Amino acid sequence: MNTEEIMDLALRLAGLKETPEDSAILVSGKNITKILFGIDAGVPELWLAKQLGCDALIAHHPPGGASAINFYQVFKRHVKQMIAAGVPKAEAEKAIIGKIEDLELENHARNYAHAVDAARLLKMPYMNIHTPLDEIGRRTMQEQINRKINAKSKVQDVVSALEDLPEFKNATTKIKVRLGKPENLAGKVAVSHGAGTNGGYEVAKTYFKHGVGTLVYIHLWYGDLQKLRADGKGNLVVSGHIASDAVGINPLIQELEKRNITVTRIGIIPS
Repeated sequence: MNTEEIMDLALRLAGLKETPEDSAILVSGKNITKILFGIDAGVPELWLAKQLGCDALIAHHPPGGASAINFYQVFKRHVKQMIAAGVPKAEAEKAIIGKIEDLELENHARNYAHAVDAARLLKMPYMNIHTPLDEIGRRTMQEQINRKINAKSKVQDVVSALEDLPEFKNATTKIKVRLGKPENLAGKVAVSHGAGTNGGYEVAKTYFKHGVGTLVYIHLWYGDLQKLRADGKGNLVVSGHIASDAVGINPLIQELEKRNITVTRIGIIPS
C-alpha cells in the first residue's frame, strides 16, 4: 500500500468523502509493509521507526504541517453533531465561536515545520489521521450505548456500556461521572467526539439546554467542569482520552493487518 491508499481506507471506514483539515499525508510513501503507529508521533518516533526498519510512521494527533495549522477547522463538526441531537442550528453555531478563535490562535503559534522536516531528512513516509479515526470511535461508542440502554437506564448504565468495549477494559484510566450522579436517569445520551477536541462548557451547556440528559466527552478541562457544576444541569461522563482514541484507531489497524501490513503500536491500547 501507499500513504494515499491508507488515507483512503481510513476515510471509507469513517464514512467520509474528503480528508478533514486535521489529517494529512506529510511525506508520501509507497510499498509500505511495516508501520509504526502512535497517538502522538513526532521526531523521536520518526527516529524509532527508522531504527525498527519501518516503511512509514502514522500519527493520530496532528504533529505539524497543514493539519496542525488548520486543526481548528474541524471544531465546526460540533455543529452537525449538536443539530443531530436536537440543538437549533443558530445556537449550535453560537456555542463554538469562542473556542474556534481560541484554537486558531493556538494553532497559529505552532512550530509546524519541525517534525515534517525531520521526516523528509530521514526519508520516512509520514502522515496523520485524526478526525476519520475519531469519527469511527464516536460512532462505535454511540452505537454501543444505544444497544445497551433504554428509557429507564441510569448514568451508571452508560458507563457500564462503554466499559464493555475492550479498549476501556484494557485502559489504566477509568470512565468517570464528572457531573451529576451515577444513579441519575440517563435520558437522551449523546457522544461528543470527532470534532477536533472537546466542546468545553459552551457546547455541553447547549446540549443540556436542548434535552440531552447525559453527554459523553473523552476529556474535559477543570475550568469548564467548574462552570458546568455551577449550572447544576445534566450528567457528564468522561471516558478517557487515550482509551477513546484507541476505539477509533484499532479498526484501521485491523484492516491494515488484513492486508498483510505489520503494525507496531506505540501508546495505543489494544482491542
